[in-house]
Amino acid sequence: MRFISTLVFSVFCLSPVELYAREKLRVIAWEGYADSEVVAAFEKRYEVDVDVIQVNSDDDLWEKINRNNSADYDVFAVNTAELQRYIDRGLSVPLELANIPNRANQLARFQNLAAIPGLAHLGKVYGIPYTYSDMGLIYDVKKVKEVPRSMMALWDAAYRGRVLAYNGSSHNFSLAALVTGAPDPFNLDKNGFTLATKKLVELRRNVLTFYSSPKEAVRLFVENDIVLIYANYGSQQLKSLRDAGAEVGYVIPQEGALAWLDCWAVTRGSRNKKLAEAWINYTLEKVVSERLPKQHGLANTIAPFPTSHPQDKIIWLAPVEDSAKRKQLWDRILSGDSFLE
Repeated sequence: MRFISTLVFSVFCLSPVELYAREKLRVIAWEGYADSEVVAAFEKRYEVDVDVIQVNSDDDLWEKINRNNSADYDVFAVNTAELQRYIDRGLSVPLELANIPNRANQLARFQNLAAIPGLAHLGKVYGIPYTYSDMGLIYDVKKVKEVPRSMMALWDAAYRGRVLAYNGSSHNFSLAALVTGAPDPFNLDKNGFTLATKKLVELRRNVLTFYSSPKEAVRLFVENDIVLIYANYGSQQLKSLRDAGAEVGYVIPQEGALAWLDCWAVTRGSRNKKLAEAWINYTLEKVVSERLPKQHGLANTIAPFPTSHPQDKIIWLAPVEDSAKRKQLWDRILSGDSFLE
């Protein structure tokens, strides 16, 4: 009797939250991928809670998911070039495509998953395409006399202290490899690393600073005399700046522009894989995907999004030779390390 009385007392002492706690989906993604309206509609439909954590770099995403063996998150947004790292480390699991029927809404080029590098491994699919962009140059149309034709404009001494670049190790080494003429910007040899590192040290000296998010870039542009931005977020960044009243243009330089394709993936630590896949399926609904271009300036995978011209050179990101080395060198460059001086 004493045991039963204690049990009854314990139950009735629980708060309503403890008694009726709803299941929670933990999403980690980039700005604009899971806005409050999208989240609220999903929560209502599935009677769950959704926690969204935003990231601003591939390095940040890797650190967060790699910590605690991915147990802190259920579903995440990652570009196809980075996804292989998570698969190799066992942090991402294969998807049940039958649970994602809204793939039928996607354009044909995104439905053929086997034809998209990085999504499949050993015959199993790990990622579903969601949004994409090229990374060109944004320039102030009033302050730049001629439209920039080369990425080397970022290094132009005439713009010293008036340039914004992105704070990301992998992308920046690939960018530097483009302008130094490396045969493959994603697979640098010893000499390629030396040249790219030197170029990034020079870039650090020429920029005002390195931003992380589109919002931060807008703030820095408004508060400072900025003439040129390396647009890591592409069309999303362009829309954010124009919405803030900036008169800016966008161009793909002659060297070409790196481009990313972000996909949804499920972590090994997901507490409810079917719910995570339901989230992916939900984001491919027409009304949800249409928010990407309308609200955030992002492309979606259900309708064409002409962000560039046919003659533009677009270079899709690919897995890099050594992510850890790029991160280590970039941290030293960013800190002002004089190891090359």
